[in-house]
Amino acid sequence: MSKYTSAGVWLGLFGIAVLAFAGAANSPLLAWRDPVYIVAGFSGVAALVLLLVQPLLAAGLLRGISRIRARRLHRWIGGGLTAAVVIHVATLWRTSPPDVVDALLYRSPTPFSVWGVSAMWVLFVTAFLVGLRKKLRLRPTVWSQWHRGLVTAVSVGSIAHTIQITGTMESVSKWLLCGAVLCATAWAVWLRDLLRSRGPNA
Repeated sequence: MSKYTSAGVWLGLFGIAVLAFAGAANSPLLAWRDPVYIVAGFSGVAALVLLLVQPLLAAGLLRGISRIRARRLHRWIGGGLTAAVVIHVATLWRTSPPDVVDALLYRSPTPFSVWGVSAMWVLFVTAFLVGLRKKLRLRPTVWSQWHRGLVTAVSVGSIAHTIQITGTMESVSKWLLCGAVLCATAWAVWLRDLLRSRGPNA
């Protein structure tokens, strides 16, 4: 990766994150809202931004971070992502417990709830397996396949959840962030190794 490409990745990540948070901060739908509702919205935005960082670290696209450090950051950010989702759900429960209970039990009539809750459960399963990876003694190839499938499900579910909501996020920055998450996940999880397996003449 050239230094210009590396700089572009960093600038793109920073720019998308700033646009997402700035757009949310200026959302008219947050006017006169309780602080707990605002925390719920911003924790959701933070979770989506972290979901973008994860595949960039996994694919080694953030130049300046060594492979060992990238792995450590990947684990720590995974924990931060899980925490952000917990805060998101917990604060939403504070604003409207019945709605959150219906969503968690798949009784909500809103499709975005189904996608969001499904992505959340898959994320929790992923975090659980990460914590038990050494005890499970999974072969690297098996773990890689499981992890790829799970993180793909988390990303797709989170994107579908976000796109369908008219809420905290501003529309353009929301689509931009979701598109970036999709592209980064596809590259890190599937396309990179596929292109490498085909060789330089593919």
